[in-house]
Amino acid sequence: MATTGEQAAMQRAIVLAHAALGCSNPNPAVGAVVLDAAGAVAGEGRTQRAGGNHAEIEALTAAGDRARGGVLVSTLEPCRHQGRTGACTDALVRAGIVRVVYAVGDPHEEAGGGAEELRAAGIDVEAEVLADEVLVDLQPWLLATRRRRPHVTWKYAATLDGRTAAADGTSRWITGPESRRDVHRLRAESDAVIVGIGTVLADDTSLTVRDWPAPDSPPGRQPLRVVVDGKARTPLSSHILDDSAPTLIAVGEMADERRVKVLAGAGAEIVELPGPDGRVDLRMLLAMLFDRSARLLLVEGGARLASSFVRERLVDRIVGYHAPALLGAGPPVLADAGIPTIGAAVRLDICDVTQIGADVRITSEVRGGH
Repeated sequence: MATTGEQAAMQRAIVLAHAALGCSNPNPAVGAVVLDAAGAVAGEGRTQRAGGNHAEIEALTAAGDRARGGVLVSTLEPCRHQGRTGACTDALVRAGIVRVVYAVGDPHEEAGGGAEELRAAGIDVEAEVLADEVLVDLQPWLLATRRRRPHVTWKYAATLDGRTAAADGTSRWITGPESRRDVHRLRAESDAVIVGIGTVLADDTSLTVRDWPAPDSPPGRQPLRVVVDGKARTPLSSHILDDSAPTLIAVGEMADERRVKVLAGAGAEIVELPGPDGRVDLRMLLAMLFDRSARLLLVEGGARLASSFVRERLVDRIVGYHAPALLGAGPPVLADAGIPTIGAAVRLDICDVTQIGADVRITSEVRGGH
């Protein structure tokens, strides 16, 4: 059983891992602490940007010779995979670590299984220490890795009566500045942000991270901007085509070839993912994004795109920003999602309710999605 000191070290590792969110993508945000032979903290670390050190290596480096005879505490099972960086299990053996305590097993087919290698090397290993607390931040990455498709968060902003704009189409601003800043946090933590062509035409959104400083993020890192645009109608004047972030436009088989060439010439990457009735195949889109190392996706709208994701049962988490306002008319949060009766409703588990400025943010997860 983990000692009081090891549990305290895990609590610190959770804080370190949280600080790595959005900075380590597509690698998981992991925190690690080394305790020396006397139980004192000797070093700590968190996952660096892709291609950099894993959290365990950072902690071992900080500990130096004090790691010998000590304990490594990590939020994720140490990897056994030799990729762009060396296997953490090998480094732990070389450093003379005698015990490893971790929270959650690594489901990656190549990197997972490190615990058994450590035991085979004579190192004492204990798993599932404070696992529930670690999963708050790590669960999306774990689910994406197990399913081999990105974890999908759908974000929306609405009045208390569920309207995302007024009847005349005006929508700026339904929620307050604090909520809008929090959306930039969601973007910063994501690998890709997805909107439909309707949102591009109505709002001319840029989808970039602007109001959420992340000093430890790779310089200039922005999530991939993805537009689901079956007929290639994205205007050339759209902010989403500027050079502030990469843009991918997914089109269907009915897209005009001339428009496709023009958009490609404007700097967008075009992929044809034909679905029924000229629409884009969302499952193909997610599979392609996963293969391109996208693990965390944010769907920002609008109602029709969100309904397509819900209809296909592709939404994992929902973050709704509710403003204390009523409209009584205007577009709803969600369009027809093919749910004919209350018995077929997509049920959610509420994870968090927080007041942000004058608004209320409700975070929920699709029940049974884990």
